[in-house]
Amino acid sequence: MGNEFALDIQELQFRYRGTDALVIDLPALSLLPGEQVLLKGGSGTGKSTLLQIIAGLIDPASGRVTVAGQDMHALHGADRDRFRGSHLGMIFQTFNLLQGFTAAENVLAALMFSDVPRPRHRARVQELLGSLGIARPDLLVEQLSVGQQQRVAVARAVACRPAIVLADEPTASLDPENAESAIELIQRTCRETGAALLCTSHDPVMVKRFDRVEDLVKLHARAGVRDE
Repeated sequence: MGNEFALDIQELQFRYRGTDALVIDLPALSLLPGEQVLLKGGSGTGKSTLLQIIAGLIDPASGRVTVAGQDMHALHGADRDRFRGSHLGMIFQTFNLLQGFTAAENVLAALMFSDVPRPRHRARVQELLGSLGIARPDLLVEQLSVGQQQRVAVARAVACRPAIVLADEPTASLDPENAESAIELIQRTCRETGAALLCTSHDPVMVKRFDRVEDLVKLHARAGVRDE
């Protein structure tokens, strides 16, 4: 398989079952390996839906999503899960950490579907969390501060050395000071691990952080998208 792009989208369309209106109508979007792109757009423009399609969590009506040379939607079931686990990282607005588990266990869970040899898992976790300033990886995630939880979420996203990290409004629940440090952390960590970054946001302050900014509404082939 070729690997020219970390992400390549062609003629992508999505509509909710039982409706005619297109939520996603995207002729093309691609990211080179290591490239960082901000995808902006207000609520209801389909940002979260698009990330879910890229990750293979939902299937499009038509079109192709290629991640690191692999057509995501040509894979099914466990094969798709394994590919997602080893080639995509995801950072959510609310972190989606496993409550009742430690910081280390949250990152270890991400390594279950990875290509990292099992004997290397704990060393990889310690290396990552240490580099991100988590001095007590044995603490439950609910015992950590919001900023520390964000760092665990970033560590989990890059643990498998993915081709691309998808960050869905990663600073929306943070105050301006923490939001600035959070996006700097995400961008720096992606650069250090070689992962491309596709980040969605409707925050205009985020624009200055990215060399490439795309407006999802302008990328859509037609107007009239529905709510996410």
